[in-house]
Amino acid sequence: MKCTIKTVQTKRQMNDFVELPKKIYKGNSRYVPDLERDVRGWFDPKHNPGLQHCDVVQFVAYSEEEPVGRIVGIINHKANQIWKGNCVRFGWIEFVDDTDVSSALLKAVEDWGRSKGMDSIQGPLGISDFDKEGMLIEDFDQMGTAITIYNPPYYPEHMTLHGYSKEVDWVQVKVEVPAEVPERFARVQKLVGDLYGLKVKKLSYDEIVKGGYGRKIFHLLNAAYKQLFGYTPHTDEEADAFVEEYIKMLDLRMLPMVEDCEGNLIACSITMPNLSRALQKSGGRLFPFGWYHLLRALKWQHEDEVELLLIAVHPEWQALGVNALLFADLIPIFNEKGFHLAETGPMLEDNMKVLSQWKALSPTFCKRRRCFSKEI
Repeated sequence: MKCTIKTVQTKRQMNDFVELPKKIYKGNSRYVPDLERDVRGWFDPKHNPGLQHCDVVQFVAYSEEEPVGRIVGIINHKANQIWKGNCVRFGWIEFVDDTDVSSALLKAVEDWGRSKGMDSIQGPLGISDFDKEGMLIEDFDQMGTAITIYNPPYYPEHMTLHGYSKEVDWVQVKVEVPAEVPERFARVQKLVGDLYGLKVKKLSYDEIVKGGYGRKIFHLLNAAYKQLFGYTPHTDEEADAFVEEYIKMLDLRMLPMVEDCEGNLIACSITMPNLSRALQKSGGRLFPFGWYHLLRALKWQHEDEVELLLIAVHPEWQALGVNALLFADLIPIFNEKGFHLAETGPMLEDNMKVLSQWKALSPTFCKRRRCFSKEI
């Protein structure tokens, strides 16, 4: 298929960029759409402070004026400085099953990155490390989630054909929520709590938004994740933007914090009801009725599955069983709310510290995702 690559510059081109997934995933019952307002916000400096340290360009592929693909090129200067590289990222990639289209999209980012002095390319990655990352390479028959990429099976096949290879893989975990806190967690919870004087704290909205606790959470995330592949610390401004955008969606009972005897935040977990079907019903739009489906899933009649968005433990407290306090707090709440299944966000396949914490819950590993790379 002959195609033309255009840089997104007009309102119409932006609309084509945002709406293309509707064409790619029409009739696909596993795909979970992003909210269109979120997609637009990711590329708006007024809404995304992360753009301050990134160069970003959006491309759309057209065949006879019909959009057939899209991609974003990202140069994260902060990440390149921290990880001592000259890497351009690609993200938000979607394309019809035609190798000419996927090749043209990737080449557009490669050429743009090379013109900026970059010598390698990686992706799918985001502007922020909390954007969706990693191309699905297994379990295409399983439902996607609100925080992860879903893509057709032909996507990774195209990447291999275009000379891309594995950089890292992420996996997810599914577990059945036990009816009671496992004895192992209960024992470690008491031991660690008594030995170190740790306690679980639940926050109010005022504490998070006005009291600065939102920033404390991101300081913890920066410390806990700084050694993970490609991670770039978030600024206080980015933390404030995340909190303002998403805090009202969360049930604060499902956000346990662990503090030491001096009141220092040393661990946290962020969880929420599964929003996959609500987002499907919304069609990616809040109005006129998308807000109702999301609010219903969050507040009134949620699915029986919960998403474990993240768990973070300060490096000085890792491997000491602190996560047992988080699990021991969450399991009774999950049962009270009727959650029977839990699914984690993506975790690096070689991060054994994190993966091993699920052993007591008889985990099922699923949904492998890959970051591809190539020298340019």
